[in-house]
Amino acid sequence: MAKIKVLIADDHHVVRRGLLFFLKTQKDIDIIGEATNGKEAVKLVSELNPDVVLMDLSMPEMDGVMATKIIRETNTTVKIIILTSYGDQDHVIPALRAGASGYQLKDIEPDDLVQTIRDVLQGQSKLHPKVTSHVMAHLSTPVIQPQTKLDDLTKREKEVLNELAKGKSNKEIASALFITEKTVKTHISNILSKLQLSDRTQAAIYAVKNGYVES
Repeated sequence: MAKIKVLIADDHHVVRRGLLFFLKTQKDIDIIGEATNGKEAVKLVSELNPDVVLMDLSMPEMDGVMATKIIRETNTTVKIIILTSYGDQDHVIPALRAGASGYQLKDIEPDDLVQTIRDVLQGQSKLHPKVTSHVMAHLSTPVIQPQTKLDDLTKREKEVLNELAKGKSNKEIASALFITEKTVKTHISNILSKLQLSDRTQAAIYAVKNGYVES
């Protein structure tokens, strides 16, 4: 089985060393490079073609949001997980809009970070619980798309969208709604089609910005 190729982008040497030390213990992960700023990250993604990038936000030369945007404009397959200390909406929303597939805070448990890497590679969006709750509580800007789009969803699709916006995986959504993972995937596909969105992260942002998230 091919290993997951990971690139670490963080300007703090201690953080990079810590991530490298732990991730090297995972049999299915291979650290193929390290970047100390956004410009290096963009360059190394082009040269090394990683599967996943762990991207810090606050870095010299070029920040993580800009680096994410540039990378995603030229590479649609690489998955970018923001790994930062900032959990406020002024950092979260721009990063997700730039194309990040996941957003985790640096207080995440190491094992949870590894699972995030695996899940994101499988096409899931993974948001730190603190990030999700903060965005839901503070984001109140107008809708991204006409409300009629939401009205096109079935009751079950709305339920799936609600769980998706909480950052849950397909398995977690299936468990919460007592349906199979295959059914969840079908519903998500229908949701993306009806809302004219390209991925799970956009769907989660859509739900949050439209105030469509129930506790």
